[in-house]
Amino acid sequence: MSAIKIAVLIGSLRKESLNHKLAKALERLAPHEFSFEHVRIDNLPFYNQDFDSDYPPVCRQLKEQIKSADALLFVTPEYNRSVPGVLKNAIDIASRPYGASAFAGKAGAVAGISVGATGTALAQQHLRNILAYLDVPLMGQPEVFVKYSDGLIDQDGNIGVESTKKFLQEFVDRYVDWVRRHVHT
Repeated sequence: MSAIKIAVLIGSLRKESLNHKLAKALERLAPHEFSFEHVRIDNLPFYNQDFDSDYPPVCRQLKEQIKSADALLFVTPEYNRSVPGVLKNAIDIASRPYGASAFAGKAGAVAGISVGATGTALAQQHLRNILAYLDVPLMGQPEVFVKYSDGLIDQDGNIGVESTKKFLQEFVDRYVDWVRRHVHT
């Protein structure tokens, strides 16, 4: 089977981001033919509709990186019960102008980790609403709302708790099947 390229959008800019660790853990559980490319979102200007007639180069680069991917993986924290602004801004840039979304038709999944008891449930629900509008077919189950604890996942994506590893492997296996059903390779 030929390689399948996944664009990974992480909604956190923090150096020690838990969601970056989770993304790496998910990547490590995927088969070798899946390659993961983290999409840079920390260098983007705030979306402005004036871009629609002449996108800045960094915005064009974002759109091209997403367009060239076969599928999408969103890994996000929850800020004030919603999607972090930096992730929403990247989505707004890559989905505009109307009718020229880089996301349309690309299979995706959403996951997140937090120190809070409810994980990232509300942020993920908001993100799912946004992505549904943008014509991204999202995997529905299993939902991944991981509550972080020390030793759960290290910087390299190694998972230190066997039950978490098993659950995340089930998520990745379903995601792999989901992507394969939607990608024509």
